[in-house]
Amino acid sequence: MKRAALASLLLLVSFCAGGRNVGSTSLPGHGAISIAVVPNPIIATKAGGSTYDFPFEVVVRETGGHPIDVTNVSATVYALGGIQVASEAYDASRIAQMGYSTRVPANGELRYRFDQRRDVDDRLFRGVSADIRVEARDDTGAPTSAGTHVTVTRG
Repeated sequence: MKRAALASLLLLVSFCAGGRNVGSTSLPGHGAISIAVVPNPIIATKAGGSTYDFPFEVVVRETGGHPIDVTNVSATVYALGGIQVASEAYDASRIAQMGYSTRVPANGELRYRFDQRRDVDDRLFRGVSADIRVEARDDTGAPTSAGTHVTVTRG
């Protein structure tokens, strides 16, 4: 059940992969983060009919030398020419309720592994992408954030 809720958010990612960093903010001498989707791009493998498997990991790394606490994770999904088709956000308490850690140690990382299986209209593989954004605060309370833009390919 815990994984199902966060998996819903990451389903948005599963329509995507191929990360280009779309921005990171941090203050000098404070915590900083980067995010990645592995593999890049996500390779959707047909399981039968219109069902596809989307195995991937989401990696959150602390790069500024200070522990950070994730405060929000969001995803916005776009289809066919950039039309927004979905968005979802999870705050820290919701992430913790699902059994996931929100604390990233200094120079450490969190890895979330997922193997989604979803029915997908084959036409959606042309032009589906998502912006994934993670917001956090370091041990001094300074904010930091990072985002990535991802796509998906069929195997």
